[in-house]
Amino acid sequence: MRNVLLILVLLLFQVYGFAQTLGGSTVYNFLRLSNTPQLTGLGGVNVSNQSADLGLAWHNPALLRPSMHTQANLVFNAFYGDIRNYHLFTGFRHERLKTTFAAGINYFNYGSIPETDILGNRSGDFRPSDYVVQVSASRQYMERWHYGASLKFIYSNYGQYRSSGLALDVGISYSDTANLVQASLVIKNMGAQLKAYTGTASGDLPFDLQAGISKRLAKAPLQFSLTAHHLHQFDILYRDTAFNNDNGFDQNMGDQKFTFDKLFRHIVLSTQLYLSDKIEVSLGYNHLRRRELSVGNTGNGLNGFSIGVGALFKKLQIRYARSYYQNNTAYNQFGLSLQLNDYFSGGRKTVGQNSGK
Repeated sequence: MRNVLLILVLLLFQVYGFAQTLGGSTVYNFLRLSNTPQLTGLGGVNVSNQSADLGLAWHNPALLRPSMHTQANLVFNAFYGDIRNYHLFTGFRHERLKTTFAAGINYFNYGSIPETDILGNRSGDFRPSDYVVQVSASRQYMERWHYGASLKFIYSNYGQYRSSGLALDVGISYSDTANLVQASLVIKNMGAQLKAYTGTASGDLPFDLQAGISKRLAKAPLQFSLTAHHLHQFDILYRDTAFNNDNGFDQNMGDQKFTFDKLFRHIVLSTQLYLSDKIEVSLGYNHLRRRELSVGNTGNGLNGFSIGVGALFKKLQIRYARSYYQNNTAYNQFGLSLQLNDYFSGGRKTVGQNSGK
């Protein structure tokens, strides 16, 4: 375990010097979006919740478990403006290597957009898209620790502007089943563009350092999670210079004030209610999302909140989530997790089934 921690520390020092950009100033920001309904219901950022949902391991490879052998996670997400998101992730356990693998793709289709010149003359249509192909692996260390890594190939196509890149995620998780405590640390999106959109300047990837803890109550069907993101940078307040100048806002607004708000922008809070062994309800609150997408002092409804529900059966998990991004604006996400080995092996027990390890 000492070697694993040393590697994580070295990686932190290696990336810290160039991981200072904020959202909107980086490329491939679709990598930040939630890929599975359970994660969406938990506020969009959670790295510590260890469950039977393979989809959560997409953002933290250390959450891969042997029980996820042959599980397939399929998700559909509908945004406004004909934007569609499709996600597929499958797991595989290799007993001789004592390693759990997973591979999948997350694809964004932005629909058909007219292609025009500077005078507005239409010359045709183009269909912009983004996708990331990911391969993950996880192993166990002693009884309570797991560590894992994910390698990503990223491709972005916006008509004549195209880009590709490579990224690496590294995670470590801890689980104390006696005290019902789970904790994780993840270093995300270390890497670079292989080909820039313009063929010249290269942009930074949306690097993130995340840590989280989850605690389930012993005498109540509840679990609470606290997740911290952007731990490598304290002030993540986004300042739009042009907007501030046009509207008379001070460019240094918030530098000396709102320290609590700056701190809370790093935090995502969530809870899960286990109505039975087959029904889960998730609630989440993302303060950064609420602050960045709220409009002035007007009512912003449930902006920043999210809710999810899961129906868990022996061979199938059905999950749905609804997340709020602005007043009266919400997105719906639907997902299925199938235990493929149960369908094609006559119901034989899968590798590591009923094991949280």
